[in-house]
Amino acid sequence: MAPLKKIVPGLVAGLALLVAAPAAFAGPTVTVRVEGQGGTLLERSRVTLPDQAASGNPCAANTAGAALQEGTRGNWDHQEFTQTILGETHKFDANDYWAEWVDRGAGYKRGGGLCNDTLADGDELLMLTDVSPPPDYAPTVFPLDLEGVPAQATRGDEVTVTVVEYRSATGNTGEGDRTPVAGAQVSGAGATATTGADGKATLRVGQDGSFTLKAVRQGNAPSAAEPLIVTATPQPAATAPGAGRDRTGPVTSIALRDGATFSRRHAPRLLRGSVGADPSGLRVAKLRLIRRSGGRCSYYSGRRERFVGTRCGRGSFFGVGNTASFSYQLASRLPRGAYTLEAKAVDGAFNRGAVARVRFRVS
Repeated sequence: MAPLKKIVPGLVAGLALLVAAPAAFAGPTVTVRVEGQGGTLLERSRVTLPDQAASGNPCAANTAGAALQEGTRGNWDHQEFTQTILGETHKFDANDYWAEWVDRGAGYKRGGGLCNDTLADGDELLMLTDVSPPPDYAPTVFPLDLEGVPAQATRGDEVTVTVVEYRSATGNTGEGDRTPVAGAQVSGAGATATTGADGKATLRVGQDGSFTLKAVRQGNAPSAAEPLIVTATPQPAATAPGAGRDRTGPVTSIALRDGATFSRRHAPRLLRGSVGADPSGLRVAKLRLIRRSGGRCSYYSGRRERFVGTRCGRGSFFGVGNTASFSYQLASRLPRGAYTLEAKAVDGAFNRGAVARVRFRVS
């Protein structure tokens, strides 16, 4: 037995070394934006979270605090109730503070704390400067969102976009009601326009090149900068010499995390997605929303704006426009059930793209 006693300690030490050095795995890829009191401090930035929290960060990996750490490269005060981000401090001296908002694919909602909110692929963290004066200390600064910006336009085109805000009445976690806003100014690509009562503005783009459109309004946090490519002439189909016409359908994606579970209050009402650039242009984007509950199925009718009973696995698509970024506002909150949301697009050459699909649950 003596030789065994000499071997075991070395074996244990080797096993301990293996356990102490686990393989590193990347966390989810998210976006981070910081809107200060006087303007944008950090435009929407894409980061991949590490599998372990950074040294000195009070928040665990995959949290909003970890996203803020990566997005600012550590340039914040590392407090769970943060006061300083990117050199700008708000510590309620004038009822001002940093407010946290999170977009998980259903629009911006008030966050529940940097260390409490966990993020998944595609989520966005937004930190903005809010002011909550007495006597009720309700929030007064809400984020703008710019919808319907196409990926590409031709110089001289008219581009119609929609500006909405996500309003929170009390500042409670999960609040964020989408509301079109009037009087917001949208600028970019050599054009400026102001939204009407329906939140829509039409710009005639006057320059060609790569630009961003951004919406601002007194009292609101500005929208993120949305990219727009403007060309001098319509772009022809990108075909090689001797190649035939465009035969490839457009690629569609849905801005909602697959497998997500929502309460009725927080279930998505704004269905959003995008269509990739296509040499033949976009003819129409379509959605289909199917609900299953208690062994029965129904689909959402875009014409009737309500769910209609159907055999499981069936249901009609409905058109939601012909811009690269599309959205559709449901007429009411979703009832409890299991949902399948599908999106597809048809290009100018009548090619039909593959169906994008996500599944989620409302409980």
